[in-house]
Amino acid sequence: MPALNQVQLIGNLGKDPETRFTPTGKKVCHFTLAVNRRGASEADWFLVEAWDRLGEVCQQYLAKGRLVYIAGRLKTDRWTDDKGETHYRTQVVARQMQMLDRKPDEQDVTAEGEEAES
Repeated sequence: MPALNQVQLIGNLGKDPETRFTPTGKKVCHFTLAVNRRGASEADWFLVEAWDRLGEVCQQYLAKGRLVYIAGRLKTDRWTDDKGETHYRTQVVARQMQMLDRKPDEQDVTAEGEEAES
């Protein structure tokens, strides 16, 4: 049976990117993205993670408020807390990033990456 898991977003970063390392040493960059919908009073917020070289580019060039295009896939994590309650978190695993609000003196920044898992 065919399947498709693809998402494309254009929005503004809600905070500066944060880079961490997994226990195996892989680099992953996290940031939030606010996407405004026409006619909506509030933005939709997405958690975004970018791995390896794409994460390095995001960390280097992106900052809070920047307008970006993100393409990737959705990933849902599931865990059980100390009280036995199950929690879910869906985030975007970025595959491609393009800055959309660059200034005339800035270089055009577009990056693609390979997906990795923690």
